[in-house]
Amino acid sequence: MSVEAPALSERQRVEAFDAVDVIRAKRDGGAVPEPALRWMIDAYTRGYVSDAQMASFAMAIFQRGMERDEIRVLTDAMIASGERMSFAALGKKTVDKHSTGGVGDKITLPLAPLVAVFGVAVPQLSGRGLGHTGGTLDKLESIPGWRAALSNEEIFAQLQGDVGAVICAAGSGLAPADKKLYALRDVTGTVEAIPLIASSIMSKKIAEGTDALVLDVKFGSGAFMQDIDRARELARTMVALGTDSGVATTALLTDMNVPLGRAIGNANEVRESVEILAGGGPDDVRELTLALAREMLALAGRPDADVEKALDDGRAMDRWNAMIRAQGGDPDAPLPTPRETQVVAADRDGVVTRMDALPFGIAAWRLGAGRARAEDAVIHAAGVDLHVAPGDAVAAGQPLFTLSTDDGARFARALDALDGAFEIGKAGIAERTPIVRERITA
Repeated sequence: MSVEAPALSERQRVEAFDAVDVIRAKRDGGAVPEPALRWMIDAYTRGYVSDAQMASFAMAIFQRGMERDEIRVLTDAMIASGERMSFAALGKKTVDKHSTGGVGDKITLPLAPLVAVFGVAVPQLSGRGLGHTGGTLDKLESIPGWRAALSNEEIFAQLQGDVGAVICAAGSGLAPADKKLYALRDVTGTVEAIPLIASSIMSKKIAEGTDALVLDVKFGSGAFMQDIDRARELARTMVALGTDSGVATTALLTDMNVPLGRAIGNANEVRESVEILAGGGPDDVRELTLALAREMLALAGRPDADVEKALDDGRAMDRWNAMIRAQGGDPDAPLPTPRETQVVAADRDGVVTRMDALPFGIAAWRLGAGRARAEDAVIHAAGVDLHVAPGDAVAAGQPLFTLSTDDGARFARALDALDGAFEIGKAGIAERTPIVRERITA
């Protein structure tokens, strides 16, 4: 008669490495060996490595950086911490887009249905906003009845059927290590570390199972990366990660010094997106939507697709309506309207020479369009609507922008954020540079 030894508890388990040794290796500028790095992520995910130890490791990465192969291993270890989706059974190409976030960035809304017009599946797993950068799901939840949470089966069915596009919340099973590490980075001053940004974004996108991915990496005053050189480094790192993992990946560097479009918020950005789908809307939003659509379709084997025609003839709008209805929303229902508004007008004649993106994003956030903590609710009707853009001539008393919220007590702090955010001068400005600055490939 044999007796099996009892299973070892987590406390009794003999670990292959020691967290302090891994931290020291990176702190001293060395490359962490692949087995040790994989162990570090796994041990943190299951709770053996503490938050304090991982915070120390993240700071060491922030200060010392990582080699390309280290970033690849880090990303792969984060993918391995959870499930990996596959759309191979769809029988058609899948392509996704990720933006690093900016002020007024609502491009996903018109982009997903536009690309789906051409028989390409668009699994757009998106997130919520935190701080001054808005969240795609928060915008869409302005639509009565629309729901973000879908099962994997519902996602697959929506992509396989006539809709062909889905914008929804990512499941908790995708890269759970990233979820833990992301929250830790936010409170330890290590958010800006390029290896951590790149592995965070790409672990989720690769685990999502898309065939191809286009990255919209923004630079400028309203972007996460304000310096174009840092944005370029991030883009190149992420393109390399995608390529190494077998995902066809390219990136566009795009300008976020000025708010994108005229609407900053949630419901107002949905309205502006619908204008784009109707063939109108602000020129810069239309320009970027078309540029990203062409890039996505080229990766999916459709470089000949006439995206401009599909936007103008109503086909993209039809896909939008079908996508919203498939997720319980009513595309014809009225969107939320604010209880309180305040107009800011020009104090003199002249030309708008500057409108910095970041202060307008902060103002919208303070009006209730964003959240300071993940658990906060947003005011869907809150935000800022711009009536002018740099280069426009204005007269004294002419409206420049309108602030909207449900709580008038929020206006004061929003206006504080906008102090010095724009200028009215006597002379015009040079012609604005193209919104897409560079294209980055492997």
